[in-house]
Amino acid sequence: MTKTQRLLELVQLLRCHRYPVTAQTLAEQLSISVRTVYRDIISLQQQGVDIEGSAGLGYLLKSDGHLPPLMFSRHELDALMLGLNWVSRHTDPELKSAANHALAKIQAVIPQHLSLAIDHQSLLIASRGEVVFETHLPAIRQAIHQRNKVSLQYKDLKDASSQRVIWPVVIGYFDRVRLLCGWCELRQDFRNFRVDRIEQIEISHEVYPGTRHQLLKRWKEYQQLRYPESG
Repeated sequence: MTKTQRLLELVQLLRCHRYPVTAQTLAEQLSISVRTVYRDIISLQQQGVDIEGSAGLGYLLKSDGHLPPLMFSRHELDALMLGLNWVSRHTDPELKSAANHALAKIQAVIPQHLSLAIDHQSLLIASRGEVVFETHLPAIRQAIHQRNKVSLQYKDLKDASSQRVIWPVVIGYFDRVRLLCGWCELRQDFRNFRVDRIEQIEISHEVYPGTRHQLLKRWKEYQQLRYPESG
């Protein structure tokens, strides 16, 4: 492995960690010495890569926007294509269009031999029957991103209708059902709503308190309380 390849691999490893990672861990993953990791970190910092940390505490990549995009391996490309194909087959036209644009960007930066792998894929997505695209999904996604409250006229599985105001936080994509998860003001708790059973929806200009990340954290904690790990 050349030094250039090693530096790119080091940047990629740092990209995969959201929290500081020690030089010892990086050295083991790259099969190099800890001293070489220290030298490579300094070299990257001198080239302008924003790496924070120090020996003994660990290192965290803050920004590498000035670097050219790394090439994808064949396995990475397979994973990306499988995900993009799933989005194209199982989501609404807005996300399908986004997946097509993402694919075009990928094809623009990869070498020709990998581009041929995109044109002749061996990993395919299978669907069970026709997939129904709910028209409410683009508005719901926008509400999630902008922290807007959402008013719903909802009919449950017993065909009982109710009016709800929720703080949307997650959309769950299953094979044939989409679930909107959020904080329900009526129940004062997190609730799930099948998108295909939403009769009417209105996106409010009012935002819920706190940040989306705080609400998402609360939802994840709620899920763990409902579904404790067995052990």
